[in-house]
Amino acid sequence: MAISNNKTPATYDDVNLLLRLYELRTEARMRAARAWFVSKCKASSYEEAMKLAPAGSDENASFRMVTSYWDMVASYVTAGVLNTNLFYESNRELLVVWVRIKPILPAIREAFSDPFYLHSLEEVGEDYAAWLNNRAPGSFDAFAKRIG
Repeated sequence: MAISNNKTPATYDDVNLLLRLYELRTEARMRAARAWFVSKCKASSYEEAMKLAPAGSDENASFRMVTSYWDMVASYVTAGVLNTNLFYESNRELLVVWVRIKPILPAIREAFSDPFYLHSLEEVGEDYAAWLNNRAPGSFDAFAKRIG
């Protein structure tokens, strides 16, 4: 789905939603979860991810908090509730999460018996990467290499 071809002008509602979503990210527990995810959550396999964030641990709660938050936000983009281009201009953190979970997502889905787990995050992550590369060829690849 080529959701980034959204030519509809952004509205004040889009801006207000983005500001509200930003406020949610500044809540203390979410800030801690995001800091852990960015600095520590780098796994090349499901097994490695489970060692980093075993069930019942604070790390597992952080993993679930960050990934479910960005999947929720991505669902607003895929549903057309949030202007795609405006979102892409100011929310690169979604790409950090996407780059980190992409290699392990198939195994997570298999373990959960849920083929659509984090589906919106995947859809928006892939489209966002294409959007970046369309604006500046190779920019997503450089970004992924830097944070991967």
